[in-house]
Amino acid sequence: MAIQPKSQTEAKSQTLVARLSDTLRRAIAAGQFPPGSKLPSEAQLTEAHGVSRTVVREAIAALRADRLVEAQQGAGVFVLEPPASQIPTFGNLDQARVSSVIELLELRTAVEVEAAGLAALRRSPAQEEAIFERHHAVRDCLDAGVPTSEADFALHLAIAEATNNLRFREFLSMIGPRIIPRAAMRDGEHEADQATYIMLIDDEHQQIVSAISAGDEETARSAMRRHLRGSQERYRALLRGQRKPV
Repeated sequence: MAIQPKSQTEAKSQTLVARLSDTLRRAIAAGQFPPGSKLPSEAQLTEAHGVSRTVVREAIAALRADRLVEAQQGAGVFVLEPPASQIPTFGNLDQARVSSVIELLELRTAVEVEAAGLAALRRSPAQEEAIFERHHAVRDCLDAGVPTSEADFALHLAIAEATNNLRFREFLSMIGPRIIPRAAMRDGEHEADQATYIMLIDDEHQQIVSAISAGDEETARSAMRRHLRGSQERYRALLRGQRKPV
């Protein structure tokens, strides 16, 4: 009987660590803390986020493990430049070529189907909440008729984060928002076609998010596979259209 309170305390601490580390990661990615800048002190982070110093230290440790920051003795914690080795890895992708988009979607399918399954098994309450928030953000963009690529990328990144395997997030971060190269689909589309496409994407996202929330590993994998393979087929149709003789 004495073990349960300790387990609940540890679970709450892990949730707070995940939430704070995600907040700091997003702040760094958004440029709030550019490379070379100093993060707020441990005391400042403790006060600003209402968490303990232990939570702050563990969150910073997670950022250090991801090579996002480094601690300098007596000076503080500083944001690092993105690793140079990540920059050229997919540097030859031509977003104007539909074939390049399809190649990337095939690679994403191999990785993100597994990520969805692991997220269903491993997500914390804070990570599940983040996935719902990102999903709603995509919907807000769709409703407002504004580009959704950044919000869509954030949703997929939140799912990768929920695997609790930092390599999935590293993979998506390495490629960046160009994994959602949706603009090409809009060229030449009629308004009715765009509306149908928007509804389809939202439904596909909803199935993925619902399966992860329900802890249904296989359904999450299947939903992500349908989503990404559907994207492949839509781009292949666009490629066929481009190759029609004039």
